[in-house]
Amino acid sequence: MKEEIIISGFGGQGVLSMGKLIAYAGIADNKNVTWLPAYGAEQRGGTANVTVIVSDQKIYSPILNTCTTAILLNQPSLERFLPYIKPGGTLIYDTFGIQIPPKRDDIHIYELNAMDTAAEMRNIKVFNMLILGGLLRVRPFVKLENIKEALFKTLPKRHHDLIPINLEALKKGMEIVKEINN
Repeated sequence: MKEEIIISGFGGQGVLSMGKLIAYAGIADNKNVTWLPAYGAEQRGGTANVTVIVSDQKIYSPILNTCTTAILLNQPSLERFLPYIKPGGTLIYDTFGIQIPPKRDDIHIYELNAMDTAAEMRNIKVFNMLILGGLLRVRPFVKLENIKEALFKTLPKRHHDLIPINLEALKKGMEIVKEINN
């Protein structure tokens, strides 16, 4: 098993945090893991991205030229990274951030309405957890209990009271993800 993931969106959408949670969950599952975040103007609304590799085998480079899975949360990310997805791979996107839906007939395409669902949950900060839940539904390469463990490790203790709503968002994301037929 080797899952090569690119996650990209606007700064503030929890892209880097989502990658970190996946990395910690992979480590908890005794997998080899790389986590390569891109920092810069992302914190001010620019496009942020992170690559994560989770594998049973040795990983020789954290740099990806192609990926098995892409989570693309805005139009600039979709335009940049859609060609990186290997044939047979997976694309997950949020309907709010994509104005022109993706067109490829050689990959599996899934969408979530995560932004509106986060607003319905009255906590926009769970947006990334909804997306992560959708990912784990269609590509269960790490265990849900390891994501929970990762939340305790990555969130500061003062925010541990938010873990229950994050877990609720994960489960809700698993419910709202749907495959799009091209």
